[in-house]
Amino acid sequence: GKKSLRQRAVEELKHYYKGFHLLWTDTKVAARMVWRLLHGQVLTRRERRRLLRTCADLFRLVPFLVFVIVPFMEFLLPVFLKLFPDMLPSTFETESKREEKLKKKLNARLELAKFLRETITEMAKRNKADSG
Repeated sequence: GKKSLRQRAVEELKHYYKGFHLLWTDTKVAARMVWRLLHGQVLTRRERRRLLRTCADLFRLVPFLVFVIVPFMEFLLPVFLKLFPDMLPSTFETESKREEKLKKKLNARLELAKFLRETITEMAKRNKADSG
């Protein structure tokens, strides 16, 4: 069934609360990583990616906060999200958005693999024709 306006508003508030909570946790972990970097330790590839993602999320948070702080600006948030889909920090993504991104990435990889396979096949044909 369809949810009432109140239920949808409560779910949205919970979603943003969890997003801010996750962002805060990521920020604390990233601060520890920066501290380790400053003291000469080396980060693993996974830690480096997490640090970069957290820094990018913090920079994305600035325009997002404008929508939260300015009165009635939150009504324009869906419009801006359509125009700039990567505007929200990664901790605010829904599962459906995450799956959609993964599908797009998979399709792009499949297209690249198909192109490379066709290129290799054509190169093999040329080499066979040249040698034959």
